[in-house]
This record gives sequence, C-alpha cells and structure tokens, in this order.
Amino acid sequence: MRRRRGLLQACEPMRGFRTREGERQMLFHEAGREGAPVIVLLHGGGLSDWSWRHALAQLAEDYRIVTPVIEGHGAACGEPFVSIADSAAQLVKYIDARWNGHVAALGGVSLGAQIAIAALAQRGDIAGCALLESALVERIPGRSMIGPMCRMCAGLIRRRWFAALQARELGIPKDMFEDYFADTRRMTIDSLVCVLESNADFSLPPDLPRSLPAAIMVGERERRIMRRSARRLHEAMPGSALYVLPGMKHGELSLAHPDAYARIVRETLRRA
Repeated sequence: MRRRRGLLQACEPMRGFRTREGERQMLFHEAGREGAPVIVLLHGGGLSDWSWRHALAQLAEDYRIVTPVIEGHGAACGEPFVSIADSAAQLVKYIDARWNGHVAALGGVSLGAQIAIAALAQRGDIAGCALLESALVERIPGRSMIGPMCRMCAGLIRRRWFAALQARELGIPKDMFEDYFADTRRMTIDSLVCVLESNADFSLPPDLPRSLPAAIMVGERERRIMRRSARRLHEAMPGSALYVLPGMKHGELSLAHPDAYARIVRETLRRA
C-alpha cells in the first residue's frame, strides 16, 4: 500500500494538449508507473477525472493511467463541449502525439465510453483493447425537450440538496461529493445541454474493430435501452466479453466498486 500511495502522490500535474493550432485544448492527467502499459479512461457526463480516483488507486502500481477531462467539465469547464466526434478526434490526436499512436487500453464510462467508441471507429488500431462501461449506442427520442428542461431546472441543478439526490442516484461515493457538487455548479447550461443532446443522439458506428478484445460492462439495474445497447455493442465486437453486473446501476462499477473494475481491466489486458 505504501508504494501505491507514493505513486499517486507523484502524479504529474494536469497538462493541456493543443490539438489545433491556436484553438481549443483538451486536458489530460497522467498518473501511475512511468514506462508501464498506458490505459486511457474517460469520465462520464457531469463528472470529471476525479471520478477515477478509486480505480486509479487499484491500477497505478502496474500501469500508466491517463484520465482526460472532457470539455465543459471540471478543470475544462471554460471550454464548451462541442460533440462526441470532436472530443474523439482530439483524443486520437493526443494519443498520436504523446503515445506514438497506440495505447494498451482505451475506455470510459457513459459519455466517456461513447467518446472511446467514436475514437475506435476513427482508428481501430489505436488501442490494444477497449473498456466500455454503460455505453448508450441507440438514439433516444425526445431530444428537442432536453434544452428547455435543462434551462427550466437550471436553478435546481446548482442546489446542494438536489446535487446530493443526483449523487445518490449516480452512486457517487461520499468522499467524491464535494468534487461533484463543485463541478456541477461551474458547468454551463449550454455545455450540459450539448452533452445530453450528444449522448441521446449517439448510435453504434459501423466501423468498430470487430476482433479487438474488449470488456462491455452494464449494470443489471440500468434501463432496458442501456442493457440492449450493451448487447448490440457486444455483437458488433465479437472479440468482446459482456459483463452484466448484478444489482448495479448506471456507471456504478468503476465509481463504487474499483476492485471489481480493476479485475476486469486486468482480465481484458491479458486477452489483448
């Protein structure tokens, strides 16, 4: 345990990576063992790289962990979220420049999983395996209502009691609540609307690498469309293993059960 704490204390500071000359930046946090296999993990919508804290503690001794901050979130709240495709393109450029075009594993949860899927569809050889948790790959009807509903509830979103209810529903550990609440308050309504609309619009891309080893994870208590999405993703990637997680809700595994998440990560990397 002493060694693991030392690794976490030695994390590099957040770095900005300029993906287009004179334009927007995507932020990346690196931690773990220098020279070890690289794992890139993207957080879910409304969260930030802090949501990987517990999983990182399980993995940092053996791997180099990169946790991007998606635009509109956390330390990148000043950069408006544009689209899943745009974030995926920035991610690919970062991996090309920083890791010579290839990492050991690429994954994420919810919105982060959708960005990882889009990146894999752009470049199937960018990762040795994929780690995809709670990924929606079917369009949701009612997109036109997202903006008006978010703007109508803008005052509630920034209330502590409402954030506590949301955090409980999302399964956010108590020691991460202050991070969640602070980021909720500084995320712009425009970015929130764009994130939710992009999430609802996302569908299974046709160019996924079929033979890529992957872990497809979905909670048993997630909505039917999420469980159906996991099955469709598993069918589209025959090299994948499907994990239906007993008793778990959306995105719960990596947030609240980091030891179980780390076991799946290690199993998937062994198959790669």
